[in-house]
Amino acid sequence: MNQQLLNITLVVRDYDEAIAFYTQKLGFELTSDIRLDDEKRWVVVTPKGNGQAGLLLAEAVDDAQKDAIGNQTGGRVFLFLKTDNFWRDYEHMKSCGVHFLEEPRDEPYGIVVVFQDLYGNKWDLIQHNE
Repeated sequence: MNQQLLNITLVVRDYDEAIAFYTQKLGFELTSDIRLDDEKRWVVVTPKGNGQAGLLLAEAVDDAQKDAIGNQTGGRVFLFLKTDNFWRDYEHMKSCGVHFLEEPRDEPYGIVVVFQDLYGNKWDLIQHNE
C-alpha cells in the first residue's frame, strides 16, 4: 500500500486574504485556484520544496464554519511547518509581521517556535536535528 496525505482543509474568512498571507508571509506557492461556481473556489497553497501536502483554503459559508475560523483544534497547535533552515524562515516570517507566541527554543528533537496564522491558528515552525 502506498498512501500520502494530499491536502488539509483550512477554513478561512476570505480566499484572497488567505492566499496573500500564506504566499507572501510564509512563502507558500499557490498551486491551484479554480472557480467552481459564483462563490466557491478550489484553492490550494503548498509549502515550497519537496512537500506534497497542501492547504485547501475553504471560505466559510455558514455560522458553524465561521465559528471555527482560527480555532480548528480547540487552541492546540494545528499544523507543523518543517524547514531546512530555521533561522532563515523565522527571520523572514518575523520581518513580514507573523505573530510569534514565544521565543525559539531548543528541544531534544530540534529547534521550534509557535506562531499564529492570520486567523489565530497555532503552528509550529520546526527544524529537526539531523
